[in-house]
Amino acid sequence: MKTKADFSDLTTRAISAVVMSIVAGYATIQGGAIFNALITVAAGLMTWEVSRMHDDTKGLSVLSGVIVSIVVFVTVFPIGLPPLALLSVQLMIAMLVSVAHNAKMLIVFSAVLVVIMATTALAGFRQFEGLTLTLWLLFCVIASDMGGYFAGKMIGGPKLWVRISPKKTWSGTIGGWALAFIVGLLFVLIADQTFWIAPISILVAIAAQSGDLAESALKRHAGIKDSSNLIPGHGGLLDRFDGVLGVCLLIFIAGITGIL
Repeated sequence: MKTKADFSDLTTRAISAVVMSIVAGYATIQGGAIFNALITVAAGLMTWEVSRMHDDTKGLSVLSGVIVSIVVFVTVFPIGLPPLALLSVQLMIAMLVSVAHNAKMLIVFSAVLVVIMATTALAGFRQFEGLTLTLWLLFCVIASDMGGYFAGKMIGGPKLWVRISPKKTWSGTIGGWALAFIVGLLFVLIADQTFWIAPISILVAIAAQSGDLAESALKRHAGIKDSSNLIPGHGGLLDRFDGVLGVCLLIFIAGITGIL
């Protein structure tokens, strides 16, 4: 028998989402130094979450977050280093942080490197692609998450990948694709974007969901439910922005390979 959809956490999630939307929305619209500053802080906090879930050594997670914030800062606030030098610094910082985590080095290295690359890619995307496409990208990620949440709660059905994320369903996954497609259509109609942005929106949703699954696997390996308790109703920054990381990692790869 199908159980009744549980929306008991919806109010808390909604309030937190409104606050986050105001802060992130203002920074995104302003762009420049304000947006880059928010990106820098977010990168440090997400690294702090990665570190603390894999090693409880006193002060290590804070130090890891500060170090990553510094390297993201010098990347998004250019100081004259060529791209290859910046990439080398990012790799070295990820290695430096991971070495301090002993047995979990490979996992921490991968997670920290994704945080660094994805956040710097988002800053670059906002600078070079402009406000409209940045909003489209972020709205697609939000739509993927919202579509997945409501479709999964109301429809339920077969699970997507029980071993990694027991609550995610195929109905939620497809619901996320559908809502992201609608977001793309709205940008075609309202923002005068090319029609191809609509089907590309589905690819953005898939990338966002991949980031979500990767973060779920990271938490499952660490044996925790949430990356932290920074955001009421949502857990930590990684829990909220894992989809953005998944999308922006692809943007980073596309950028260094010359696709973008």
